[in-house]
Amino acid sequence: MTRAAPIEIIGGGLAGLSLGLALRREAVPVTIIEAGEYPRHRVCGEFITGLGSGTVARLGLAPFLDDARRHRSVGWFAGEKPVQIQQIPEPALGLSRYALDARIARAFVAAGGELRCRTRLARPDDAPGRVIATGRRRGRSPWLGLKIHVEALELAEDLELHLGDHAYVGLAGIEDGRVNVCGLFRRRAADGQGPALLLGYLRAAGLDALATRIAAGKLCPESFSAVAALEFSQRIVPTDRLEIGDAGGMIPPFTGNGMSMAFQSAEVALDPLLGYAHGRIGWADARQAIHTALHRHFRLRLASAGALHPFLLRPSRQRFVAALGRARLLPFKSLYATLH
Repeated sequence: MTRAAPIEIIGGGLAGLSLGLALRREAVPVTIIEAGEYPRHRVCGEFITGLGSGTVARLGLAPFLDDARRHRSVGWFAGEKPVQIQQIPEPALGLSRYALDARIARAFVAAGGELRCRTRLARPDDAPGRVIATGRRRGRSPWLGLKIHVEALELAEDLELHLGDHAYVGLAGIEDGRVNVCGLFRRRAADGQGPALLLGYLRAAGLDALATRIAAGKLCPESFSAVAALEFSQRIVPTDRLEIGDAGGMIPPFTGNGMSMAFQSAEVALDPLLGYAHGRIGWADARQAIHTALHRHFRLRLASAGALHPFLLRPSRQRFVAALGRARLLPFKSLYATLH
């Protein structure tokens, strides 16, 4: 029996890990090269919406999601005032990246995969069998992401989404009774470091009551994470490399769909990569098939999210959205279907 051609994945986030594990289950030699290590905290909403049962089954994700919180309601707040409460068509999952990444990494190694942590490549080229899953594209951007876990923090809804001055913040329950607080902010002068920096940004965005409420809980400083220069894609851009996950296209976090898109991009890439590994198609054809499928799956989602995003960040547009919400005129079901 001919040995399958090896696959090398640069980046061990959700897309890279789940793809690597699925390939290993098909006896394909896989190496994942990851700059960090496990477990670790990441800036992430840790709120998974739109992840279909077919993707879970195809990638074998069910064992890693067993203890995820099931969320059904979303409460929108603008300027500290409630705007609207919506029911999610399908339950969303609340689970930390700290737990989820580490679980899939362990399963990948147990399946015979090679995981090289604390290893970074300078700009990997398009060698046959090489997949780029390095996460968000770096660029010039005024946006900053901040995240922390909080204990003893009661939520009004399963997910609270608070709109502030050039900022929005999501609060969602995760495993072990913790709440993930994750926000997107325009960079500005704010006092403090670590958890105090997040509280300072909340107050600078006009979310004083939310900052006071979070500070009254038990903050978990080891979970604090920050990431700068966030760029959000409106389309899958052709490149000279095979890119999946956030490397291929990053959706704005208000959708709660980023983690699902990482898994879905791995699913899209799986069959063409199996075809390449087993000699049924060449590398150029596999890469083109994956890019075409990613574009088809995500183009409308990315474009729609990009068009809506400014309405959640600018105060004048937030007031318009809030008025529509209070009047029950926001087409939530249609928006959800388009963005997921």
